[in-house]
Amino acid sequence: MTDHLITLGIQIVPKSTSHDTYALIDHAIDIIQQSGVKYQITPFETVMEGRYEDLMMISEIAQKAVLEAGADECLVYYRIHYRKNQNVTFEEKKLNL
Repeated sequence: MTDHLITLGIQIVPKSTSHDTYALIDHAIDIIQQSGVKYQITPFETVMEGRYEDLMMISEIAQKAVLEAGADECLVYYRIHYRKNQNVTFEEKKLNL
């Protein structure tokens, strides 16, 4: 898309009959933490700041990590704040990192 920054909220809801779902979610959070992007974990989603393409790639890797860790399936919900020709940052949203 572009090189400016966006914010992306992702909620991954794993389904599994044999694994603890909170432990599965931790695998996704690990991927996000290791990615190096700014992020904020909230009770219902994790919000990241970065380039659209980078955040979508991280999101895909996080989803795969949940499945590889034992989820039978997962539901994934995205919320994206995108502006034409302008950055969207945590600072303007006053998020504490």
